[in-house]
Amino acid sequence: ALTLDDGPDGATTPALLDLLQRHGARATFFLLATNVPGNEELLGRIVAEGHELGNHLATDEPSILLGPEGFQRDVEHTHGLLEEYGEVNWLRPGSGWYNGSMLETAGRYGYRVALGSVYPFDAMLPFPGLAARYILWRARPGSIIVLHDVGPRGERTLATLESVLPELKRRGYEVLTLSELAALGEGEG
Repeated sequence: ALTLDDGPDGATTPALLDLLQRHGARATFFLLATNVPGNEELLGRIVAEGHELGNHLATDEPSILLGPEGFQRDVEHTHGLLEEYGEVNWLRPGSGWYNGSMLETAGRYGYRVALGSVYPFDAMLPFPGLAARYILWRARPGSIIVLHDVGPRGERTLATLESVLPELKRRGYEVLTLSELAALGEGEG
């Protein structure tokens, strides 16, 4: 599964959608509430093109620092913005840190919490070539790739995926949303 955090971004998200479409790939877009205003059309396009929306809370900050009330407030606020575009099943806490209280809150909203298994530290290391090599080295059936959208991070993700997507396809992988990947795993039981 391919996951893209922190969008939407009026410049990079459309380019990412074009790239995904060219390669027949789908992704889960973990969106921040602060980036939704002014980008509502993009949310519609994301869903219309077969991708899915995920809740990444209100702002780009470690969710663990919000406290139980702040976390619930952010989950609820972001959920309210996203749910009008369709079902939202996944939540990714900011910075990947979580605790039991956060899991309980996510569950009350019907969310499954998703982290990732292939993270090339693209938010900190501005080297698309390095990120691409790392992803191709670590990708396995069932992997969850974490990359970032918005501004320079989104531009790096575009460059990274330009080489990663065709190579994954050449290797026989299909790039899916989290829900599609989870459905495959549940069908094996």
